[in-house]
Order: sequence, then C-alpha cells, then structure tokens
Amino acid sequence: MSSAETELQAEKLPERPSLFDKLISPDLSMAFVVTIWGGNFAVLKTAYSQIAPFPFAALRFTLATALMMLMLWWREGDVKFPAGSFWKFLWLGLIGNTVYQVLFANGLAYTTSANSSLIASTSPVAVALAGGLIGLERITRFTVIGLALALGGILIVVGSRGASLSSRTIFGDLLVLGSVFCWAAYVLGMRTVKGHISSLRATTLTMMTGAPGLALFGLPGLIEMQQTGWQKVGAAGLFGIIYSAALALVACYLLYNRNVRLIGGVKTTIYGCVIPVVAALVAWPVLGEQPTLLQAAGAVLIIAGVLVTRRK
Repeated sequence: MSSAETELQAEKLPERPSLFDKLISPDLSMAFVVTIWGGNFAVLKTAYSQIAPFPFAALRFTLATALMMLMLWWREGDVKFPAGSFWKFLWLGLIGNTVYQVLFANGLAYTTSANSSLIASTSPVAVALAGGLIGLERITRFTVIGLALALGGILIVVGSRGASLSSRTIFGDLLVLGSVFCWAAYVLGMRTVKGHISSLRATTLTMMTGAPGLALFGLPGLIEMQQTGWQKVGAAGLFGIIYSAALALVACYLLYNRNVRLIGGVKTTIYGCVIPVVAALVAWPVLGEQPTLLQAAGAVLIIAGVLVTRRK
C-alpha cells in the first residue's frame, strides 16, 4: 500500500463527532460559509478604499489569530503544537495563510470583483485534480459531472456580471490564480492532519504560523498609517476588519476545516462555486445590480453541481 493510500485510509476515521457535528450538518455549515465569503468580496473592496491590502491583511489576521488562540486555550487548555507537528503546520500556515492572502488580497486590488470570484471558484477543480493525482481524493463520475455543472453555472453567473480578461486586469487575475493553487495545497495538506488533532487546534496552529509573515508584509503600511493618522479609516474600514477577521476567518475557517476532515476536500471545496451566486445577490441591494434570468439559470446549474458531487 502506498503512503498516499495509507493517509487516505487514516482520513476515513474523522475526529469524534461533537454535539455541534450532530446538530449542524456539513451542508448547513457550508451554507453559512459561502454566505459570509460571498459578501466578503464587497466588504474587502470597500475596506481597501480606506486601508491598503497589506496593512489590512496584517490587522485582520492579527485579530483573528488572537481570537483563535483564546478560543483554543478556553476549549483545550493550551495552544501547544503536538509533538513532531511544528514543521507541518509551519508550511500549512505559510502556504494557506501568508502566501495565499498576499496573492489574493493584491490580486483583488488589481482586478474586478467579478474576475476574482470567477477565478477563485476554480478551487474545486484544482483540489480535485491535485488530490486525485496524489491519491488523497477519490474522483468519481459524480465528481466530474458535478464540477462540470457548477463551473458552467459560474461562467454564466460571473460572465453576465462583466467578468472578462484584459491587459488592465491580467496582473491581478494571475495573482488570484496563484492564490487558488495555494488554497488547493492548504486544503489537501489539512486532509493529512490526523484525527487526534481537533479542527480547532489545527486551524489555530496554521493561523499562528501564517500571521507573522502577513504582519511583516503589512508593517510598512501600518507605520505609515501611524504617522499620518487613522483619519481616513472610517466605519467601512473598521467593519471590514471585524467582518473579515471574526466571520470570514475565524468562523469560516473553523467550519471549512471541520468539513474537510468530515467529508473530504473536493466535497467541501465544491461549495465555493456558490459564492458567485451569493456575491450577485449581495450586489443587488448594495450596488443596485438586479439579477437576471440568465444568472438565475446559472445559479440552478451551480446548485445542481453541488448536489451531484455530494451524492454518495
């Protein structure tokens, strides 16, 4: 038996279900995640008008990491790395948090929300292909059909919102694409974390190892803000920090990583295809962009793709 197959067998035994796991299904928890992440595009674009991407990422991750450490200490009594796990969580934190956030935050600043949501929604394909190649994910015919339906729906929804490649957005598009590969590596890496380490501890440790790099990237911008004052930072900037730290990072990362360990990387990541639908619905009251019948048809395809992929 190969090492990849051994790890896959180990992952068949998820951590012991808690009361939360019994009451809140993966489908319901991922509905919450995609709702928060779908709104996060608009929140970030608004916050970036007041705070530059690097200092913003440093602030939100510092706050999120502090919250996670307090939660872990309260629930499990310490914030230690299990024996022999430091290097694994170091590279997971660097790839899944530091490098991913640097690429995504700057990509979003240089491209449109429509382009970034379209590119980011290809994550399930990246996870499925990479996971299938290394033996961590089983790719069935339902997986292929579901991904095809979901991606077709994404093209319709996001394309109708104005997603298009151009010389003006290509740099940002490539940065967001790079973040997709980082996220795929992070998801598959979390699949190899054994069940005796809780999802709370695993998520917290990757935040702890990823936050320092983001703090260093954001330090020059934070120093400049300190010198010029925080007058430009209004309610939108402060709301963006709290929303993206407490909800988009702490709550969503915990639920996301819990589901990766319960149902697998592809079946969890496929829910990300619903994010463009949520983003379009958020843009309706916020930006006045009324959804069209074509977007509704795309939404139906996306939901159908998720349901097909979840078929046992």
